[in-house]
Amino acid sequence: MQSTAISFCPSISISTKLQKPDLSSLYRFNPITPKRLLCKNGSVLGRAVNPVSCSLRQNGWVSGPPPEPESEGFVVRATSVPESAGAGEGPKSKGIGDTLVLGTLFGLWYLFNIYFNIYNKQVLKVYPYPVTVTLVQFAVGTVLVIFMWTSNLYKRPKISGAQLAAILPLAVVHTLGNLFTNMSLGKVAVSFTHTIKAMEPFFSVVLSAMFLGELPTIWVVSSLVPIVGGVALASMTEASFNWAGFWSAMASNLSNQSRNVLSKKFMVKKEESLDNITLFSIITIMSFILLSPAAIFMEGIKFTPAFIETAGLNVKQIYTRSLIAALCFHAYQQVSYMILQRVSPVTHSVGNCVKRVVVIVTSVLFFRIPVTAINACGTGIALAGVFLYSRVKSIKPKAKTA
Repeated sequence: MQSTAISFCPSISISTKLQKPDLSSLYRFNPITPKRLLCKNGSVLGRAVNPVSCSLRQNGWVSGPPPEPESEGFVVRATSVPESAGAGEGPKSKGIGDTLVLGTLFGLWYLFNIYFNIYNKQVLKVYPYPVTVTLVQFAVGTVLVIFMWTSNLYKRPKISGAQLAAILPLAVVHTLGNLFTNMSLGKVAVSFTHTIKAMEPFFSVVLSAMFLGELPTIWVVSSLVPIVGGVALASMTEASFNWAGFWSAMASNLSNQSRNVLSKKFMVKKEESLDNITLFSIITIMSFILLSPAAIFMEGIKFTPAFIETAGLNVKQIYTRSLIAALCFHAYQQVSYMILQRVSPVTHSVGNCVKRVVVIVTSVLFFRIPVTAINACGTGIALAGVFLYSRVKSIKPKAKTA
């Protein structure tokens, strides 16, 4: 089966002068004699005062300006083109390539997150100094950011004082969010910390309503019910439960969602906006600067080989695991922003929900955490609520018609 394609000559000229119609050219299009050729408007062809031409279309005769000579205008030619023409391998192979890249990024996102949680937990389990551990993670991230900027792996941004002032609140809550997460990981199981962190949508809805005036739809509110209920059920039956770990994870939720609200509230001007990776890089450096004096004041200098040896710990093991955890911490967040640049926020939210499931399952298997049926049910209900929330969040309320 064949289709008809229309091709245009590159030379186009438009004449504004009225010319007599080229009656000889009309013989090629119309079998009717030009002596009495009528158009739809009823005008008679051939008068020089108001020249009108007729052309044959699929739906009948239509009037238009007089045809220009072929050498001075554009020519429409009908050519026979096979159906397979234009269906080359380019777009198809490009689509497959993009899918493979996106799948690889998702795999790296999950893998880095798994390694971060495992190695981070191993360090915090024997080295109970979460402020120092968090500082080390920001320090390694700062070194990586500076390396990327100086080696031109990523463009170094030009930051104004006004931008730094706007980013400062984001850096504060980012620092607190990661600090509270490490405090929770040091007190309770990795699976329980991530189960509590499934409450993030609840804090997001509350804070957005309070500070941004974004009232949730009935569907969003309904999706929060299984999240809250599932976390409550899992908390009641958690073997490693303690209040310090529970409230630290809750504080982490509050801090992280405050960062999102502040991003919308203060970083709204397009001329002051930064891409996500650049913004994260700047926040990492600022978090390191902010936390350094706090870590020394709260815990002292306790990351030296001498102190670790006196604590009866393996210096090489602590340093190695801390370094791997810090690298994975920075890597998984960078990859997360790379994914966000390629997919919609809803898709990214669903991927984040799946990531939490993967982290919970792998941590339970790796650390051999005892899990009861009720505990697993509570965790499953909470995660199902998070997935439901990520889907209904994209539903827009119908506009009221007058």
